[in-house]
Amino acid sequence: MEKVGQWQKVKEIVASVLERSPAERRAYLDQVCSHDSELRAEVESLLSAYSHSDALFESFLPDSSADTQTQAQVIGPYRLLKELGVGGMGQVWLAEQTEPIRRPVALKLIRAGMYDSATVQRFKAERQSLAIMDHPAIAKVFNAGTTAAGQPYLVMEYVNGRPITDYCDSKKLTIRERLQLFMAVCEGVQHAHQKAIIHRDLKPSNVLVVEVDGKPMPRIIDFGLAKAAAPLIPGQTLFTQVGTFLGTPGYMSPEQADPAARDVDTRTDVYSLGVILYELLTGVLPFDTADWKKQRPEEYLRKLREEDPPRPSTKVSTNRETSTSKAEARSIEPEQLTSLLRGDLDWITMKALERERERRYATPSALAADIENYLCSRPVIARPASLGYRTRKYVRRHTAAVAVASGALVLLLAFAVMQAVELRRIRRERDRADRITEFMTDMFKVSDPSEAKGNTITAREILDKSSQQIEEGLKTEPQVQGQLIHVMGRTYEGLGLHARAQTLFERALDIQQQAVGPENPATLKTMRELGWTLTEIGRHSEAEKLLRQALEIQRRRLGPKHLDTLATMNALGWTLTREGRFAEAEVLLANTLDFDRHVLGPEDPETLRVMGNLAINASEEGHLAQAENLQRQVLEIQRRVLGSEHPSVLVSMNNLAGTLTDEGRYSEAETLYRELHELQSRILGPNHTATLMTTRNLGVTLEYEGKFAEAEKSYRTALAGQRAVLGNEHRNTLACMTDLGILLREEGRFRESEVFLRQVFETDRHVLGAENPDTLDTMANLGATLRQESRYAESEKLLRENVEISSKALGPKNPTTLEALSNLAATLRSQGKCVEAEKLYRECVEAQNELVGQQNPATLEATDGLGVTLSCEKRFSEAELLFRDAIESATKMGQRAMIANVWYGFATAALLAGHRQDALQYLRQAVENGYSAEYVHSDLDMIPLRSDPRFQSVMAEAKKRNAPARKAE
Repeated sequence: MEKVGQWQKVKEIVASVLERSPAERRAYLDQVCSHDSELRAEVESLLSAYSHSDALFESFLPDSSADTQTQAQVIGPYRLLKELGVGGMGQVWLAEQTEPIRRPVALKLIRAGMYDSATVQRFKAERQSLAIMDHPAIAKVFNAGTTAAGQPYLVMEYVNGRPITDYCDSKKLTIRERLQLFMAVCEGVQHAHQKAIIHRDLKPSNVLVVEVDGKPMPRIIDFGLAKAAAPLIPGQTLFTQVGTFLGTPGYMSPEQADPAARDVDTRTDVYSLGVILYELLTGVLPFDTADWKKQRPEEYLRKLREEDPPRPSTKVSTNRETSTSKAEARSIEPEQLTSLLRGDLDWITMKALERERERRYATPSALAADIENYLCSRPVIARPASLGYRTRKYVRRHTAAVAVASGALVLLLAFAVMQAVELRRIRRERDRADRITEFMTDMFKVSDPSEAKGNTITAREILDKSSQQIEEGLKTEPQVQGQLIHVMGRTYEGLGLHARAQTLFERALDIQQQAVGPENPATLKTMRELGWTLTEIGRHSEAEKLLRQALEIQRRRLGPKHLDTLATMNALGWTLTREGRFAEAEVLLANTLDFDRHVLGPEDPETLRVMGNLAINASEEGHLAQAENLQRQVLEIQRRVLGSEHPSVLVSMNNLAGTLTDEGRYSEAETLYRELHELQSRILGPNHTATLMTTRNLGVTLEYEGKFAEAEKSYRTALAGQRAVLGNEHRNTLACMTDLGILLREEGRFRESEVFLRQVFETDRHVLGAENPDTLDTMANLGATLRQESRYAESEKLLRENVEISSKALGPKNPTTLEALSNLAATLRSQGKCVEAEKLYRECVEAQNELVGQQNPATLEATDGLGVTLSCEKRFSEAELLFRDAIESATKMGQRAMIANVWYGFATAALLAGHRQDALQYLRQAVENGYSAEYVHSDLDMIPLRSDPRFQSVMAEAKKRNAPARKAE
């Protein structure tokens, strides 16, 4: 254990040495290793090893030839230009990206040889931290990978800016201007906290300022020390190392400097923000970092933990040597600067710098809100609210009104009453902030390892515990309680835990309707989120009613172009798509897209999200070319704006691959799915829900290609992962089991298929309910398997029940109902009940024509079934006319898979009519358009042809082509 501790100390000292300039390194080593020659020898040995490990990382002594040596260094599509900075993990370089677009980027490269698990884990954490964040004040991540030598690297947005303190001084910004810029920094850090990311190394050099249209904009960089409050990458736990500190002297919080501290939470960043604020106001740090070089490190850290810094106004007034220059940089006189800082700004800054975390601001947004209070001449929460103080604030805000009313006793009495009310409001706000602080501390706190008893705490466990704490601990603050329950609901929804999300949203809605009213914007947002969740669990009619109610109020109260209104329009459009009302959905989503482009711009994430939903609607409607075009537009913009590995890019890749599969372009879809799977496995991990979904989707495409063995392997891999991560009753797990059951049926393994589908059906009924669309789809698939087993009576009974439930629950013209009707018609036809089968197929064709038109896969499938049924009735001439019209429609649609399906139906109809030669001719047409030999062999209708040598020749052609399409029924 002693050797382990010594090695940890060596690594920390090496990292600190490498973060210093070459001129400072020897002196630092003299300081930290002065009494331990053995320790110094080990440190210098490791530094020497690093100096020979890579040409990019020369000796820890200065080397003027480094730039020349790396001038032509190329890593993938990136050409290194010059070194921007060096740190404990490696170097950051200015690089030029040469393809697919040319632009400057910042490339962070791990130091060669530093591939221990802790360093690589920190690097992965930084990559993941940046990937999940999307905020104007946070630098974006574009790409990640490894060099030919195996060195990990990260490609980020190049921020050609200056540290915030340098920028403010060079521009001589006033205190007000500095505070306004600082508030934007707080918003960026708050965004990171909402994504469960703590920066832990905030300092001016990590907050750069650039000018956009002449206005200063901050960019937060370097999340190399960021800590996730919930696991983000495989193997990462909630526990951080104990007994070490990470951060920058002068800016780190007391708890970061305390070896005995067991946890680090979001208020660590609040402290660092307080230091930056202190420096922006005064031009100096709260504690002189020269002490860090003069004293032993433990003495400086003790001072940080045990002593309070001087107030900003005191610091300025006592440092007369520099006060003039500092005041000049702030466009103010020294005396005026001291006077301006004394009071509210002192209180605000010192509250952010409290040594005890419980006394600091709970969040960066709370710090920013108090600064806004100061700028608007409102009482600040950080300061005790005396009567004189409240009076001064009131007068400053209402100078004219007070002057007019100064002689009126009645108004003075009213003023006193108003101040009393305001005092109560301030107290309520302070109490509310304290309660939120307590809750956030409990939620984000890293528990004492001794209490975990060796177990890893999962994100789900944290959420479950936090949800309970909200219910029990915030009963006296219904407004805050409703807001936090809403946030927890969104988190569960993001994890795909729809049932739990529904419960939380319903609870939040009840609280908000009582606390703030049914037409409050917060209440309406919760209505939207609940509507979205109800859509996801298949309760479409309830979702539509709720969303229409919210949308009506938002249009009236907020206006048709308000962001909340547009978001609800998008949610309602998605619900209409899931209901199969594609024409209505298209109109609504297209209008939403027009508004979003005008209000937010064509490249805003919300605009792209609506485009994605419009594409899915077009795909469901059968307009696959339109869907593909929209999806490619979305993907191109996202890759350009967000980088090739952003989570939104991965979602768009999945959607595009799905459309390519629907178009019958299986080889392209398979290639895209495999590329996506590689990215997700590397970025998200092989057991992430999105990665597992791609594994399943790849299986679907492989199945359509007739690669049954590979498809089954993909399904079983995805299923094993989903059972482990999501559980046996999760919607994604059940859907994967259904896919596997269908594949087993197509392979002719009917008994295995039945076992799988029965298990899914029973679970669906128990978990989702008998009327859920997923339950009804599984019911239809089970009925189809029973038909293939020639158990026609059982199949017919089950499918009649399916049609009855679907009609009542979803409506007679819902896509799920029509699919059930088509399955029942197929079973009736198999029993020779062709008259009733024909009647049902005609109902399907008529409904599909009305809903989506003739040129749609669903319509053509129903037409295909009707044609085969007419052939059973010896009405082949009528069937032939139907098939030729269907082939013409499929050809106009340009869907090779659909063309193949119709030709195959035509072949089946000809065979049933006794036209064997025509059947072989039509079958050949199906094969030439990609139909699978495996599907043909598993089809009972093809039994009469299997012994024919010409049939075997056609099947050989099909296997050789290996590009089959999916069977219609």
